[in-house]
Amino acid sequence: MKELLFLLLVVVETSRSYSNRCELGCDCRGDLKFTICSRALFTQLPTRVPPTTELLDLSDNNISIIPERSFNKNRKLRVLLLQNNNISEVEDGGFSQLEFLQKLDLSWNRISTLTEGFSIGLALLRELQLAHNCLTSLDSRAFLHLDGLQRLNLSSNSIHTIQVRSFSSMSTLRQLHLEDNQLTALRSGIFSMLRSLEVLNLAGNQIRETEMGVFKPLTSMTLLNLVDNQLSTVDFKTFLNIHTYSTHILLERNPWNCDCDLQRVFRKLRSIQRLFLDDYYNLTCKEPPVLEDYRLMDVDTELCLAETVTVLIISITVVTTVLAAMLMGERKRKKKKKGKHWTQQGELSDESDY
Repeated sequence: MKELLFLLLVVVETSRSYSNRCELGCDCRGDLKFTICSRALFTQLPTRVPPTTELLDLSDNNISIIPERSFNKNRKLRVLLLQNNNISEVEDGGFSQLEFLQKLDLSWNRISTLTEGFSIGLALLRELQLAHNCLTSLDSRAFLHLDGLQRLNLSSNSIHTIQVRSFSSMSTLRQLHLEDNQLTALRSGIFSMLRSLEVLNLAGNQIRETEMGVFKPLTSMTLLNLVDNQLSTVDFKTFLNIHTYSTHILLERNPWNCDCDLQRVFRKLRSIQRLFLDDYYNLTCKEPPVLEDYRLMDVDTELCLAETVTVLIISITVVTTVLAAMLMGERKRKKKKKGKHWTQQGELSDESDY
């Protein structure tokens, strides 16, 4: 009985000691190594978080800044959730103490810039969520230390510029989400080191042009999403440069200019066995105006047949004109030759009279 009472006192004391290390408003679940501080109305990071915590949930608060070396007492963190706050600044080295962190969620904040110091110490990070922030451009050194990253979500920002080599350190990246931004063109070199990338989502941008070699480095890509952009035409070699075993390409909701050249491009693309145009039958025309809202597949034969007939008529007309000119030239040459012959005969007759 005394032993049981002693054990109970030890448990109570341990529990009291543990609770003293837990910030008011947080739920510290030591047995699970979770610390849940969601919706606690924090305006800054809590100071009393158990050092054994591996998952720290700080979502849905009013935190505005991540100071330098913020988590020096929580080096064992593996998951850090900071979504739905008011964060506008991450100081250099803000996450530098989190050498074991695998997931960082900063979505739904007000971050407008990422410096080189942002990624210091995050070499083991596997997933980074930055969706729904205020980013306008990506610097070539913003993700410099994210060597192990596999999933990067930058959707729903205002990104219009991506510098060459912005993703150069991410040789293990498998998913890149850039949908719902303001990109207008894809330049060669911006995806140059993404050899492991499997999913590239670019839907909902304003992309009008893609340089021929932009997708060439993506030797593992299985899904390319270009839905809801401003593409009116594509170069056959742009997609031909995708050298993967199997790639699914989505192109719906673009303002296609349905001329015969576009038909030829799609006909050739559909003949490549490693490329799959999954939504080809849903592609609709924007230009010319007479074909607006028509499905591309429905005007295929008519467009090219009309153009072929026109080309044939022009070709026949040109050939006929050339042949006629040649015949007329030949007749003139024969007539001239015949006239010269009669002149020579006349001169010989005149000589014989003497």
